Amino acid sequence: WNGTPWPSRLERAARRGGAAGRNADRDLDAVCALFATAARAEERVGGRGALNLLEELAAEDIAADTLTRRAVRPDAVRLMTAHRSKGLEWRLVVVAGLQEGVWPDLRRRGSLLEADRIGRDGLAEPLTPGALLAEERRLFYVAATRARDRLVVTAVKGASDDGDQPSRFLTELGAEPRDVTGRPRRPLSVSALVAELRATTVDPAASPALREAAARRLARLAALSDDEGRPLVPAAHPDRWWGTYEPTESKVPLRDREKPVVLSGSALDQLANTCALQWFLGREVKAAAPATVAQGFGNVVHVLADEVASGRTPADLDVLMERLDSVWNALAFDAPWKSAQEKDTARAALERFLNWHVLDRAARTPVASEQDFDVTLEAGAYQVRIRGQMDRVEADGAGRAYVVDFKTGKNAPTSTEVAHHPQLAVYQLAVAEGAVDDAFGGTRPEPGGAELVQLRLGAARKDGGETQPKVQTQEPLSGEWVGDLLATAAGKVLDERFTPATGRQCTHCDFRASCSARPEGRHVIE
Repeated sequence: WNGTPWPSRLERAARRGGAAGRNADRDLDAVCALFATAARAEERVGGRGALNLLEELAAEDIAADTLTRRAVRPDAVRLMTAHRSKGLEWRLVVVAGLQEGVWPDLRRRGSLLEADRIGRDGLAEPLTPGALLAEERRLFYVAATRARDRLVVTAVKGASDDGDQPSRFLTELGAEPRDVTGRPRRPLSVSALVAELRATTVDPAASPALREAAARRLARLAALSDDEGRPLVPAAHPDRWWGTYEPTESKVPLRDREKPVVLSGSALDQLANTCALQWFLGREVKAAAPATVAQGFGNVVHVLADEVASGRTPADLDVLMERLDSVWNALAFDAPWKSAQEKDTARAALERFLNWHVLDRAARTPVASEQDFDVTLEAGAYQVRIRGQMDRVEADGAGRAYVVDFKTGKNAPTSTEVAHHPQLAVYQLAVAEGAVDDAFGGTRPEPGGAELVQLRLGAARKDGGETQPKVQTQEPLSGEWVGDLLATAAGKVLDERFTPATGRQCTHCDFRASCSARPEGRHVIE
């Protein structure tokens, strides 16, 4: 193993993160499991050689249990079943989930073959419900008597009789249950405990003794580490209390006010409509996660669509699938079944594209694909430089320029959102400023509209059904809304007002853990 390039190769992949990193983690786990199995075989039967071990493993119809009992940390909580607790004791024991139907569980224990009936004297009669109840009661007695000083038993009681109900064993304890309504006083997690202790240490209303006790508890948590010396609760250490630091301030402006503000269509949407902080952290700080498989999927489909439009590749599904096969293995998926599933989706997307490509779309003819543009516009008191690339430009029957943008995402905007879609609007503005003059023989065409072609999503039945892509159209621009959008976005960039905002974009945001608008990120400042 040490004489091969695999250790360093897997380590590099694991540190990079993403889907490839997860695959590398899985491979490393598999290698560790193999070495652990080899060590146990060595202890059990002595040196038999690596080839014999591999042959023995390959011949197993049912994989051997690779789990062994690990050393128990004296300062850790042990989580186990009631059966595993026999013969052990602790000062505090918590028996959780004492629900009727779960404990006692009066269902038959046997499987289809009823192996539980096999005894020394042949087949035994199945256990009666009364015998099962007695067995469950004995098991609960074992769990409850593991506590030397304190026993805590929890159950959930639903609001109605047909909801969750506490077990009948709860009344047999001889203690009156205490009803707790509402949510817990604090979330039952380490991060929530650290947050409360940190707040207590700086609370002027708390007594000095309580503040000191909270600080000592934080110090204990901060000192905990795993077997490799890594801290188990790093947020407990004052070095990680970002909210206590003075905000940093850059002396260098983000943009020169004397120069146009450079934006793209997607950036305009983020700054003006969704979340300016997400744009800043992703585009300016470059802190976004590496490209995902979904982005790789979209890039491949876009390239093949461009090849068909430019004539470099024939409009034939078999030819496109051959091109797809040549690059597909370069995309890292979490599992082989996911790769196969996404490949089927890619085939369906390419088939929809070809069906759309050969349609007579209101006498429109393609004139350019992957058309670059770079135009500067006046937006209120600002100058905005818009750069980007149009997937396809077509000429309609009236000689106007019509822009097509291919999408491969799983979600589509609403018709109302498409009418004011910033990216499509930017494309139309670019056309009006001369971005496609060369494609129209040096003359400047009027913008004739734009559309989103959702290749992953099928059209409605009246529009052709699943074999056609969902097409969403934006009419030629009217009104001042695009200029207002550009001015708003440019003002935020120049004034450096990157305020977070919640919405659908939060679902796939890389910065939720540090965003003050999200519950999981408020610990940064609170």
